[in-house]
Amino acid sequence: MTLTTSARDRQDAIHREVIAAGEPWMGTVRQGQCFRILDLEGNQAVDTLFYRANSIEERYSAQDTIRAQGNIYLSTGTVLLSSEGNPMLTIVADTCGRHDTLGGACSAESNTVRYALDKRHMHNCRDNFLIALSRWGAQYGRELGKRDLSSNINFFMNVPVTPEGKLTFADGISGAGRYVELRAEMDVTVLISNCPQLNNPCNAYNPTPVEVLIWN
Repeated sequence: MTLTTSARDRQDAIHREVIAAGEPWMGTVRQGQCFRILDLEGNQAVDTLFYRANSIEERYSAQDTIRAQGNIYLSTGTVLLSSEGNPMLTIVADTCGRHDTLGGACSAESNTVRYALDKRHMHNCRDNFLIALSRWGAQYGRELGKRDLSSNINFFMNVPVTPEGKLTFADGISGAGRYVELRAEMDVTVLISNCPQLNNPCNAYNPTPVEVLIWN
């Protein structure tokens, strides 16, 4: 775990936007720009996918990123690799210190299997992703959907792995005002689901808003 702060001033950001609790967001970060996700109230999980801005077929690859860095957790210095093996973004500052690559996105199906049948209707990240992709695709005359989803990053989420190789969902280690900041190594489209999960402690059972910022 390597905690590092950023010298960038929030007031100098060219774009600042608050993502409401449980809602999706999409935006583009150009090569060389820096992108920050700020945990406003603490312990909020932020499910995130990255795509090459001009080619949605090239996207963040959890497998290649984990293999290249030899670590299942992300922090300062991690280079996020694409499905083509190209650097997409580099984490340049991180005041949380642990970000999950294995837990995936909550869905109607996983809520049912993990918790109870009556949880199936609950708001979830997979549906957020699909709604945002559908809107994005409509702007460009393309139909985007399930085939365009891949393994996501869960920023600020604490998912310990047991000695037997099982995943466990634990209380978050983030706090109000903590953030992760990434430098884009190519033009990237960012897809976020500000996780609405209410059934495990990843959000302290209380989803809260986060802020995204972009600097030139």
